[in-house]
Amino acid sequence: MKHLLSPLDLSVEELNNLLDLARDISHNPDKYSKRCEGKKLATLFYEPSTRTRLSFEAAMLNLGGSVLGFSSANSSSASKGESVADTIRVISCYADIAAMRHPKEGAPMVAASVSRIPVINAGDGGHQHPTQTLTDLMTIRELGGSLDNFTIGLCGDLKFGRTVHSLISSLVRYSNIKFVLISPKELRIPDYIREDVLKENNCDFVEVESLDDVIGDLDFLYMTRVQRERFFSEDEYLRMKGFYVLDKAKMAKAKENMYVLHPLPRVNEISVEVDDDPRAAYFKQAQFGVYVRMALILTLLGLDK
Repeated sequence: MKHLLSPLDLSVEELNNLLDLARDISHNPDKYSKRCEGKKLATLFYEPSTRTRLSFEAAMLNLGGSVLGFSSANSSSASKGESVADTIRVISCYADIAAMRHPKEGAPMVAASVSRIPVINAGDGGHQHPTQTLTDLMTIRELGGSLDNFTIGLCGDLKFGRTVHSLISSLVRYSNIKFVLISPKELRIPDYIREDVLKENNCDFVEVESLDDVIGDLDFLYMTRVQRERFFSEDEYLRMKGFYVLDKAKMAKAKENMYVLHPLPRVNEISVEVDDDPRAAYFKQAQFGVYVRMALILTLLGLDK
């Protein structure tokens, strides 16, 4: 039985097949509308979520299946002290596949080790968010035409952002990608990403502080939120926060075909005035997330042929 706990659980060939399937689903939704009839997805969300939980549910409903589950730990037996292992053993009696979000790193791995059904990691603490990474990869491939030969800027909180870490770790498997890492010094990428992922794979990367200085060089800009609580002083936060607000003035310096991505939710790091720019791809990205999760459900259930 196959689970998805990390984006690296899929080989490059498996990933390309999954993205091909997601593309076909996006073009021919009716072809897949009854593929999961009689199948149930359990959404086990121990912490709140909007996009991820609802996109999983939409994905299964679009496939003709049904959904059961809970949206917070307080509405599950976890509030009574039940372990993740016991929960998934019980859920295995009720559902055919499960998507789990948990605040503790490694919880989906514990679940997968005892589960009788496929388990999808829908986010575990600050560790992994593999279906967001699959969504990001589909967005890049659909808009840019390839997962090779481009320059991507990752901007904001690169130290704690699990989506950034997973995306870098996945993209290093492709050819001729340049990474421009844009952050304040307090929020630079962790040493293990710099040393064990980028340098280990001989990747071309630079670390800079100013978005304005590099935005004209980018094919994709992946924005993340800079959080006040990450700084040791209020003065440092106030000094840096304006650097990372994407607005029309910054977009005017970018290429005509540079796309803006964001894992959402945004707060103020992308001005609403950018939403009408045809290069703003973050809401399209959310739509691609449904197609990717549909493809993943079909693949893990063996219904992708």
